[in-house]
Amino acid sequence: MNLIECKDIVKVYKSSGLEFEALHGLNFSIKKGDFVAIVGPSGCGKSTLLNILGLLDTPTKGQYFLDGKATASLTDYQKTTLRRESIGFIFQSFNLLPNISILNNVKVPMKYANTPYKKADERARELLDKVGLLSKCQNTPLQISGGQRQRVCIARALANDPKIIIADEPTGNLDYASGQEVLKIFRGLNDKGYTIIMVTHDREIAKTAGRVIKILDGNIVL
Repeated sequence: MNLIECKDIVKVYKSSGLEFEALHGLNFSIKKGDFVAIVGPSGCGKSTLLNILGLLDTPTKGQYFLDGKATASLTDYQKTTLRRESIGFIFQSFNLLPNISILNNVKVPMKYANTPYKKADERARELLDKVGLLSKCQNTPLQISGGQRQRVCIARALANDPKIIIADEPTGNLDYASGQEVLKIFRGLNDKGYTIIMVTHDREIAKTAGRVIKILDGNIVL
């Protein structure tokens, strides 16, 4: 079953009367349980596509189906709800709240989902334990390493038990050893059935995935 289906996806940006077409009619699908790497050089359209897949942006033309739902017909509220329930995000720059504990950072998505406090606390501790950081749960992001921050991000992405994990250059700010540790966690999550979409410009990192979609100048070339 296709969890994601993109049909003739076009994205056009307009600025000062000029138009720039970032994506040129992309067609592809992703099945439940796939581990997909989207690769390509800077400026090729990877981030634009990722924003569309994550319901953070909409295509100018074409159709995007997420879990069988035609997203073009959804209201902003429906998109927000679907994004919160179905997608977990992991960012290159972490996007953690710097002045609160990593435990409370992991709780943030559950707060927006109105998860009861006790259940959210238990879930956050369970996830931090799974990524090896329960002993540091009261530390702030500024008190741990970059690799540890990315593991917190993974725990946060899993908070609402999403169907899809979207990772944007998740190893981009990490040293080699920390990056490999993050990829090992991804492989483990994929083995458990999570669908993972990872954007990277590094072909070696992309080999971790079971499938590669290569983008060049807004077109899929592989």
